[in-house]
Amino acid sequence: MNLLLAEDDVLLADALQQQLLNASFRVEWAENGAVAEYLLRKQDFDVAILDLGLPLVDGLTVLKRVREAGRTLPILVLTALDALEHRVAGLQAGADDYLTKPFDFPELEARLHALMRRGRPASQAQQLRRLSLDRAARRASIGGEPLELSPREWTLLDLLLSERDRVVSKQQIVDAWGADEGGSIEVYIHRLRKKLEGSGLAVRTVRGLGYLLEANAS
Repeated sequence: MNLLLAEDDVLLADALQQQLLNASFRVEWAENGAVAEYLLRKQDFDVAILDLGLPLVDGLTVLKRVREAGRTLPILVLTALDALEHRVAGLQAGADDYLTKPFDFPELEARLHALMRRGRPASQAQQLRRLSLDRAARRASIGGEPLELSPREWTLLDLLLSERDRVVSKQQIVDAWGADEGGSIEVYIHRLRKKLEGSGLAVRTVRGLGYLLEANAS
């Protein structure tokens, strides 16, 4: 996952780079707006973090120019400017999300993953082991046998399958559901585990981090 970090605060940039690297991102750092604009135009990134208060060329101008150049990558604005007019200006200029400082890194990471999921078109049909998922019809089956899923279970399975090989946090699940019902996640995980029996797949709990869909060893 290639990420551009445009941030002129050296201490914050260093700390963020380390956290992002630990979260499996490959990070390119731009310390001013001119470098950020050049890199966004010339290189391919999966997502970008853009501060508005950049020197040489401000972040809002970078954002507008990059969008005018036809670059469609997801861009998250990360800034201390939290007034409504700043949020509106950032979103109107082409930002996909807006997060104000100070912030918690788990929220930033969750927002980045959400942006990347929206930014890449998911395959309408997906097969993994004996599990088949038809997103267009919102149907799932195991070995050809229909799998009865509630709307929440469907969204959970779709998210886990889309993010396979990566841990899905509880916050990502809540965001996907669109409702703050984090306390019921374990209930739905338990139900989904039962329904996936015989699929060759299992939902593993990664303590302190979230859940991972993985193939059974057998």
